Amino acid sequence: MYDAIIVGARCAGSPTAMLLARNGYRVLLLDRALFPSDTLSVHYIHQPGIARLARWGLLQQVIDSGCPAVPGLKVDLGPFALEGNPPPCEGFAFGYAPRRFILDKILVDAASAAGAEVRERFIVEDLVFDGERVIGIKGRSPGDGTSTKLAKVVIGADGMNSLVARRVGAAEYNARPSLTCTYYSYWENLPVERAELYPRENRMIVVGPTNHNKTLVIVYWPVEEFARVRLDIEASFMAAIDKVPALAARIRAARRSEPFRGTKLLPNFYRKPFGPGWALVGDAGYHKDPITAQGITDAFRDADLLANAIHLGLSGSADLDIALEAYETERNAATLPMYEMTLQHASLQPPPPEMQQLMGALIHNQEQANRFLGTMAGTVPIPEFFAPEHIGTLLLAGAS
Repeated sequence: MYDAIIVGARCAGSPTAMLLARNGYRVLLLDRALFPSDTLSVHYIHQPGIARLARWGLLQQVIDSGCPAVPGLKVDLGPFALEGNPPPCEGFAFGYAPRRFILDKILVDAASAAGAEVRERFIVEDLVFDGERVIGIKGRSPGDGTSTKLAKVVIGADGMNSLVARRVGAAEYNARPSLTCTYYSYWENLPVERAELYPRENRMIVVGPTNHNKTLVIVYWPVEEFARVRLDIEASFMAAIDKVPALAARIRAARRSEPFRGTKLLPNFYRKPFGPGWALVGDAGYHKDPITAQGITDAFRDADLLANAIHLGLSGSADLDIALEAYETERNAATLPMYEMTLQHASLQPPPPEMQQLMGALIHNQEQANRFLGTMAGTVPIPEFFAPEHIGTLLLAGAS
């Protein structure tokens, strides 16, 4: 019997497996993919996620892949733009946007090196129950029949459409339907140093550097426009880009090097992330619109929290259910302010006048501009920065 079986080996599953294996547990990590492989993702990692990669000893591999550092952000509202560098996290001042076929392979290999048993191209078909408690999984790999694997805990790291979550009936809460749809691709000869954000009415455009001297360009539309957009993706994409003429000129002078990829399936929800013999991590337990690019950073944090909770429970240091309840509480406290901010961005409406007034005041206050950008990066607490007395002080200083 395994101590833990983890279904899904990408940004949440592999780190969870790695951390449990490093603590001496017998871990089975399963995924239907064969790595390296790509997946739909905006693939940006904010500074808190970079700090975790460094703590785990994996950051240098991302750097060695040729992925460029992203030192800061630019938010262009049209009449003016705010630029700066978010405050660092644990000394790490840069973000990175590694391609998923590079990052996920690094994570899977790290789990294997830690001692986890990794099985790729393994399709989990069902869970095994003893009464209401999950005690294992049933699945198959190419050339083999269906087999059963048993464990003390089964972890669903299998994304927003999680089989584990469906089979255990994990309850959703704080749910909102998809607000946006998106398409993205990659351009060559489109140099960019910072991550660039261009909020426009009913549109958001994001630009950032990634591996192989390519630049990722993403466009978001209201989800209601998906059917129209997909009829002619390139025309719709460029029509959105044309809302920012200077950016459009840069992109038209460059060369798109990959097909467009996109989706309208971007729901927003929390799920109860634990129950008898099971737990959820990453997008399986908490999913939000990717417009704030928090997915990978959140997955890393939740892998840390969940692995610690399971270690406390399996080692006898705490009751497992109590430790997992604390995991849910910590996850929710860490994510709720960003969840609400993400929903605001996903409405695709221009910042309200008071926010534009604030950003205008920050143009002349670089320290506070950096802290404002830090709320997006997760290095400055959102409630702290947007406390009414703090905002009042900034607006008063901007008016003087």
